[in-house]
Amino acid sequence: MTISADLEAKILRYYHVEKWRVGTIANQLNVHGGTVQRVLAQAGLPKAVIKPQESMIDPYLPFILEQLDKYPTLTASRLYDMVCERGYPGGANHFRHLISLYRKKPAAEAYLRLRTLPAEQAQVDWGHFGYITIGKAKRALSAFVMVLSFSRKVFLRFYLNQQMENFLRGHQEAFEQWDGVPRVLLYDNLKSAVLERQGNAIRFHPTLLDFAAHYRFEPRPVAVARGNEKGRVERAIRYIRSSFFAGRQWRDLDDLNAQAKAWCDGPASNRPCPENKSQTVHEVYLKEQPKLIALPDNPYPTDEKETVKVGKTPYIRFDLNDYSIPHTYTKQSLTVTATLDKVSILDGMEKIAEHARCFDKGRQIETPAHIEELIKRKRQASQHRGQDRLTQTIPCGMAFIERAAEAGYPLKSIVSQLLQLLDDYGASALEAAMDEALVQRVFHPNRVRLNLEKNRTSEKPLIPLSLPNDKRLQEVIVKPHSLQSYDQLQPATIHGECDNEQE
Repeated sequence: MTISADLEAKILRYYHVEKWRVGTIANQLNVHGGTVQRVLAQAGLPKAVIKPQESMIDPYLPFILEQLDKYPTLTASRLYDMVCERGYPGGANHFRHLISLYRKKPAAEAYLRLRTLPAEQAQVDWGHFGYITIGKAKRALSAFVMVLSFSRKVFLRFYLNQQMENFLRGHQEAFEQWDGVPRVLLYDNLKSAVLERQGNAIRFHPTLLDFAAHYRFEPRPVAVARGNEKGRVERAIRYIRSSFFAGRQWRDLDDLNAQAKAWCDGPASNRPCPENKSQTVHEVYLKEQPKLIALPDNPYPTDEKETVKVGKTPYIRFDLNDYSIPHTYTKQSLTVTATLDKVSILDGMEKIAEHARCFDKGRQIETPAHIEELIKRKRQASQHRGQDRLTQTIPCGMAFIERAAEAGYPLKSIVSQLLQLLDDYGASALEAAMDEALVQRVFHPNRVRLNLEKNRTSEKPLIPLSLPNDKRLQEVIVKPHSLQSYDQLQPATIHGECDNEQE
């Protein structure tokens, strides 16, 4: 830095005449301390030597360095306890800072650039992307990512957990989308891939080995703490976080996966290929795809399978929800198989029930026939069943029924009237009316009915447009009455009656 002669003169005058220190001159003249030192050195003055201050750790340094030499990985916390026993008076935080200065740093490691042949290898990993709320359930949102090492073609699919079934589904969907299988798949030490390893001895998960034999690829784990060996999928997950997931809006999991597929086929495929920037990933993939292993004729079964014990009620519990079964199967052991769309309940090889899968929490998914047959056999079941229907359909239903019971109203009548209002007006309208009745502190269906009439819009009819769900009413045959008897009346009689009415 070149300074003016005037500034140089000020520095020399303040130093020699005013006896200012170097730091004071630098602060007051707004220049760097090195500039002041240089001006003084050019004037023939020796550079000031700052005497290092003594530290309370100095007497213990020989002992500390000896221990670090013997045990390089010894923690600073253990070292601190050892020197405190020998009289060290300092604090733990400052001691850890000093130890970081004296500990030997590992030598930097150089890595070879790994290159693969077309269709030779793909890399697989999970990425955690926070949580998704479905009703009352909070589920982890995980991304299954597979990358072809040669072309860098990315497959992305989101699931609600990282269980083995979803792990295999991710593989299967990637193979089907690419219409082929790479020869080698690289994994880190996922529990879905590696159960145990002792040195070079590795015990793979038997399900993954069976899956690999079906699709004829070789599963290969990377070495422990060697994430660089599967750097392509690690970088792909970072790329997904920044270029796809950040700031994205989506309605549900299906919508998110549809957007993920469009992104993989669009922006992710149209980016330059890292191995050959003159071509896109899609162009290199078109050359790689014909060399992939052909798919087998039949896909590997990836359904979730679980044995359940049925209690006293006609439901089985699976994945946080209850699914109905025929009441004749209570107190038995059954088998549940599930895809991402449906849940099937089996008694041996016989399918006894099937439901759409629910990812909420605490829901009862029912087939009406399963419950209706049981109600016919139970005299008191209809009332309890009605209460259960209300509380499942109307969030404030339980609170309203409890307040009605405290007020002394007969529950059977209350439940029956509320169910009729539910059938007539629908769940959303009834919920609003019952919430209003709770605020009004009147816990009777008549008040709910008045609230419904008040809130009813012109589009909603006063009475239901269809007959009630009662077979006795639906099967009634109405015979038209003959009007011939009216024609036989005498005209004089009719006129006489009319005259009498006029009088």
